[in-house]
Amino acid sequence: MILGFVILFSLLIGSFLNVCIYRIPREESISYPPSHCVNCGSRIKLYDLIPIISYLFLGGRCRNCKSRISIEYPVIEFITAVIFLMIYINYGLSFEFIKYSILTAFMIVIGMIDYKTTDVYFKISISAIITGIIFTVIGKYLGSGILEYIYGAALGGGIITLIILITKGMGWGDAEICTICGLFLGFRLTMLLLFLSFIIGGATGVILILLKKKSPRDYIPFGPSIALASVITVIFGERILSWYFSLF
Repeated sequence: MILGFVILFSLLIGSFLNVCIYRIPREESISYPPSHCVNCGSRIKLYDLIPIISYLFLGGRCRNCKSRISIEYPVIEFITAVIFLMIYINYGLSFEFIKYSILTAFMIVIGMIDYKTTDVYFKISISAIITGIIFTVIGKYLGSGILEYIYGAALGGGIITLIILITKGMGWGDAEICTICGLFLGFRLTMLLLFLSFIIGGATGVILILLKKKSPRDYIPFGPSIALASVITVIFGERILSWYFSLF
């Protein structure tokens, strides 16, 4: 029953994340107006808002105007469900499950918007930072050390800030994202996050250049790499660190 609830809940969250990804860059409210077709403007009925299933049943088209609905919507819902499920398998129905699920939800939104627009919106970042602070304070009363997460935020934001000041090769939004991750992950896991982010970002850049999708002078958003690294760190981070330290 809990597993089914986690899957259903994560699919609904994924549907909400789609709304955020679409509306925030357009400076639209994420709560009003209700879900509607972006082509004809008709309000989408509740039975057409069932994650993934409605998309398949409608053949990926609006019920009213028959315009094509982006495949991105069910993909985001599916990815959110898979990530939440893996977090649940790792941490059970716990404080960590709630905290890391919220972190990955923020990262999906931030990463997708950065990929599409090359912008990181401060109103998302500040919401995530405040949420991270709240979890840090709650964690203190549950036995977690508060300094671990303060140091994590300082490490994540500080390293990227240093790179920006020295090379100007990254944006301040990247520093915001790493600060958020540090608040949620703590110092140890933030070190791994940074390492994975640079590996993923570098590999992505090389692949895009080899495929001639980008030139060496083009700007490549780093936010999606950080977002992917955060998911890997949340799910596999402790095992990766244990494996690494076992080598010594």
